[in-house]
Amino acid sequence: MDSEQFSSETPHPMPIDHGQWLSELHLCNFVNAYYQYRDLQSLGGGKSLLMVGPGQGLETAILRWRGFQVTTFDIDDKFHPDVVGSVHDLSMFQAESFDAVVASHVLEHLPVTYLDQALAEIARVGRFALVYLPVHGRHVQFRLKPGFGDIDKSAIIDLFNYMKKPTGMQPDYMAGQHYWEVGMRGFRLHNLIGRFVQWFEVLQHYRNTDWLASHNFVLKSRHAEQNRGTL
Repeated sequence: MDSEQFSSETPHPMPIDHGQWLSELHLCNFVNAYYQYRDLQSLGGGKSLLMVGPGQGLETAILRWRGFQVTTFDIDDKFHPDVVGSVHDLSMFQAESFDAVVASHVLEHLPVTYLDQALAEIARVGRFALVYLPVHGRHVQFRLKPGFGDIDKSAIIDLFNYMKKPTGMQPDYMAGQHYWEVGMRGFRLHNLIGRFVQWFEVLQHYRNTDWLASHNFVLKSRHAEQNRGTL
């Protein structure tokens, strides 16, 4: 969005109870870890990862167990990441430092004015990226999975006010943690893909039918080819 200007609202740690957050464990954490592993496997043999927003560390632990070399990165030092910083500034890493960058339910914590810069930085430091984002509203699922063959069909209805548009400057959602979510005006799938294709090839994107609050994007960085084009 060309008209966007940087606001006084800058990236900062979210207002959460760290003790409670770290002590809680939900089924969606394991589901998310499975999908990250599955999507990374689809990208080939790359093993070096930058995990942006490792949270409780479950996904990191599982991926390390499966042989990935994971560097953790978070703006909140209370989560004890390997590197502290904001995803819109990855200047401490050289270009193509990682085979893939994983940013699962991270970018919605940024004021929208920093979103494009964060995407550009992710594309610069990683050859591929997994970007998982929260879907707004309540979700109703009708699923057919009879248990034989590969039949698994889902229809999902998201319930929310489709006309409401977030400011993108204030974290008005998810108890003061999210600036925007997938499905909101300005953040429909076509809006987000329009942003992504500036720096990535969208290899696939899909609704997580096992965790309805997540829409997952598998991306290939255009950084190397863009650099070749400027030589």
